[in-house]
Amino acid sequence: MIRSELIQKLSDENPHLYQRDVERIVNAIFEEIIEAMASGNRVELRGFGAFSVKQRDARTGRNPRTGESVAVEEKHVPFFKAGKLLRDRLNGDA
Repeated sequence: MIRSELIQKLSDENPHLYQRDVERIVNAIFEEIIEAMASGNRVELRGFGAFSVKQRDARTGRNPRTGESVAVEEKHVPFFKAGKLLRDRLNGDA
């Protein structure tokens, strides 16, 4: 499901809300998650999962085309860990 499909589904399920308002709400939620993660904070949505940022250390990589060694800089990557309720639901336990 992509963002526009999510907005459309929420609009369909909540006919008392305008689609543009649903779009603002969805965008605000995503922006808050992004801002929190950019600040290095963890975002936990109970039953769904937790978003966090992991640090990858600098390392020496290899160019697959030439085989040449390449320095790969340290970087931060987003990480998602599914919550117990989500895992159980995916496995048919709920």
